[in-house]
Parts: sequence; C-alpha cells; structure tokens
Amino acid sequence: MDKGKIVALEDRIPKLKEQRRRKANRRLIILLCLFFTMIAVVAYVQSPLSHVKKITIKGNELLSTEEILKKTKISKDTNIWSVKKDTITSTLKDMNVIKQAKVTIMWPNTVMIEIEERNKLAYLESDNSYFPVMENGKVLKDREVAEIPVNAPILYKFKEGAILKEMVTALDELPVEVRNAISEIHYTPKKTDQYHISLFMNDGFEVSATLRTFAEKMVHYPSIISQLDPSIKGIIDLEVGSYFKAYELEADEAEDLEIETDKGEG
Repeated sequence: MDKGKIVALEDRIPKLKEQRRRKANRRLIILLCLFFTMIAVVAYVQSPLSHVKKITIKGNELLSTEEILKKTKISKDTNIWSVKKDTITSTLKDMNVIKQAKVTIMWPNTVMIEIEERNKLAYLESDNSYFPVMENGKVLKDREVAEIPVNAPILYKFKEGAILKEMVTALDELPVEVRNAISEIHYTPKKTDQYHISLFMNDGFEVSATLRTFAEKMVHYPSIISQLDPSIKGIIDLEVGSYFKAYELEADEAEDLEIETDKGEG
C-alpha cells in the first residue's frame, strides 16, 4: 500500500468527534426550534390574537348582516381555528332566503361569508299585509311589509301549496320587463278551470289567463299591446288564443278583437 495514503487512527478520532458534535448541535437546534414553535402556536391559539377580528358578508339584500351573524354564531370572541366552514355553509343554506353560501377563512383572523339569495318574485297579500314570495315558492312570513310593495307583483287569494308554486315558477320564466309590468295577480278559479288567474297590469290593461299556458302566452305581452290602442283599456283574454275586449263596449255589441302573437318572441 501507498504509505502516503495511510491515516493513523489517532488522527481520525478528533475529526469524528467534531462531526458528531456538529450533528448533535444541529439536532439540538432543530429540537429547540420545534419546541419554541409549538409554544408559540399554543400561546397564539390560547390568546386573543387568534380570535376573529373581521367578518365580511357579501351578497345579502333581504337578510341583514345581524341575522346572518346570529345564524352562523360567529363573533369576535370566536377562535379562528374553531370556525367550521362546511357546518356554517350548511346552516346558512337551511334558510329559505339563501340559495348558495360560501365561507372563506382569510388568515390570520378574517372570515368572509358570500351568499346568494333566492330571487324574490312576488308578494303574497294576507289580511292587508304583504309577504315576500321566493323563487322556490316559499313565503317569508317573518318579513311582513305593511305598505303596498311596488317592486314586484302582488298575489291575491293564493295559499302556500302547488298552485302558488306553479304561479311562481311561471313568473320566473317570464322576461324581467314583462314581470315588472304586472301589478296584481288574483287567483280566480272557475268550475271549468281551477287554474284561472286574473292580472292587472301597470299600463291599465287586464289579462285573463290560465296557469297551464300563462308563461307560454304572457311572454308575448309586449307584442300584444303594441297592436292595441293604449287609450282604450279592456281585457286581454289569453285562455284560448289571444283576444281583446274593451271595457267601454256594451256586452251585446262587443266584439272580440283577435290578436296575433309573434311566435318568434320569448
């Protein structure tokens, strides 16, 4: 063997000791870092620093911020680590008003709640009070409006159930401009038609229709009134075909005016 390559054991021992000392020091430093990190985390979790400092709510119109906060049970005393997003989302979606909900935690201590409310399509009249009716047919009985609403059709003689649900579904299918043109809808069933309704429009016309074909025919309302003299008011009959009868004509001399509808509309 090449004698120049031979290293005496007593020369290697100091180097081995130094390597072991360095490794031990690194392990100690790592353990100390982990220890102090754990202490810091525990101190943070137990201190007010980990409490929710800001709650942001977006998308609510019918519901107040206070109502949503009460439902979620989140406050500025809530620990950010205890906020369960899925549970809160599920709780919010149990409310008739809310269609979708999303909860986001923004570190270090902010909670954002984004909600999508169901569309309010009408108001239901009951004992001179008015209650919002949502797109799913649910009536918000805890949101009574004392004054006559002007931002949605008012429903008279309707009750919660299949007829109301069908009415709301039909309204939801109408273009917004047509829906906004309706002032009142009265449930006026006949012996021959349990689905008959009478509408009073903001422009002064009255519409006689059946729920079975209401959405299909009412979508043509702008085309229908464009063929009528706006100074002569009357009833537009959409039950079978489309006919107009003026109020001012006597019953024995009145003639129905057949109205053409643009089948390409809607």
